[in-house]
Amino acid sequence: MPQKAWSAKRERQYEHIEEGLEKKGTPKKKAKEIAARTVNKTRAQTGEAKESSKLSRKDMSPSRRGGLRSGTNRPKGRTKEQLYNEAKRMGIAGRSKMSKQQLQRAVDRRK
Repeated sequence: MPQKAWSAKRERQYEHIEEGLEKKGTPKKKAKEIAARTVNKTRAQTGEAKESSKLSRKDMSPSRRGGLRSGTNRPKGRTKEQLYNEAKRMGIAGRSKMSKQQLQRAVDRRK
């Protein structure tokens, strides 16, 4: 999926990411998509892309984001902050004093 607009450096970056994901067992189609998205976001942040979304330019870099959000270093499921925000949207009273488990139960009961 490398594109004509990419420099040789971005081509190498794409290949490196794709190969790394495939070694970890990611299906080829998914690995190609992740690699392309990563390269495109990096291009947007460095000003190489002609068009880019505000989020692509302002969000954290893909390399840092991948390490933080990969899900390999933390338990599965929503974070306390995510549960709190969902409880807030649902109008659950007493949410600020609830633990993560209590928020989980309260949100699940409302669904």
